[in-house]
Amino acid sequence: MQYARLGNSGLVVSRLALGCMSFGSKKWRPWVLEEDEAAPFFRRAVELGVNFFDTADVYSLGASETITGKAVREYANRDEAVVATKVRLKMGDGPNRVGLSRKHIVQSCEASLRRLGMDRIDLYQIHRADPATPVEETLAALDQLVRDGKVLYIGASSMFAWELMKALSVSERNGWARFVSMQNHYNLVYREEEREMMPLCVDQGLGAIPWSPLARGLLSGKRKRGRHDASARDESDAPLADHLYDHESDWDVVDATVRVAERRGIEPVQVALAWLLSRPAVVAPIVGFTKVEQLDAAAAAVDVVLADDERRELEEPYRPHGVRGWLGGPMRLPGISS
Repeated sequence: MQYARLGNSGLVVSRLALGCMSFGSKKWRPWVLEEDEAAPFFRRAVELGVNFFDTADVYSLGASETITGKAVREYANRDEAVVATKVRLKMGDGPNRVGLSRKHIVQSCEASLRRLGMDRIDLYQIHRADPATPVEETLAALDQLVRDGKVLYIGASSMFAWELMKALSVSERNGWARFVSMQNHYNLVYREEEREMMPLCVDQGLGAIPWSPLARGLLSGKRKRGRHDASARDESDAPLADHLYDHESDWDVVDATVRVAERRGIEPVQVALAWLLSRPAVVAPIVGFTKVEQLDAAAAAVDVVLADDERRELEEPYRPHGVRGWLGGPMRLPGISS
């Protein structure tokens, strides 16, 4: 395993993060693995050198955090492990169980700490922006959690680049804790982040930790055009996957990935992850699997170095997309519904 600093922060993470949305309760999603099924993934991840674990309060409505916390305490060295979770999405009925108000952030942090069984969260991320709450209120609440020692670093997730820059400016003006990471939607099939967000991360020193680095399984090479029968998750995720990846050219990118992998004698996932790991600002793609052997294949990607002609072959079929994969796109304006 290789390691890198998360942006300009001093935090060092493995070049892959174990995504823990796959672990929790089948009542939330039928493909989710429950505690006994999840344990081998954490054990193997630690054996492979992974020290970065990403979850969220909304995953299985808290069950993922419970499983993640217990597994990290059992299999990893807590002083070396970097545990990341998120706040923003709806956790129950009522207007104060969602969003980025001071109330929801503080009470959600306390609840996450209880479920994780930990006294601190290493990386606390806002799970999308909240246009209903002043960004000053959100950032002041996050800063207080850092000052109280309950959170060590803070991060953002998919949003407009201008929203991120505004947040960074507000933090700087007030001397508050600053976002060190951006968890965004970025992969070979969806590269719109290269227009604004990735250059901003480079300029401002944020580490990118992309979600869906394998494009909901498209880049595994196991799915066929127009079909959703590669796995139980593939079938369950079909509506979302079809929304995120709806261009015919997406499949041309997949075909190029498979060709490069076949010539190399490696898995398509390794090619897709190697490409992503070579991109500016990208520190650690977040990989989530339901089979342990998939984790082994992903970990091998950190040692794959693509040649210039291979990168050109992978990138050439790409065609522009609309905004995909986060709340609010294409554009939020007062009085206009999107």
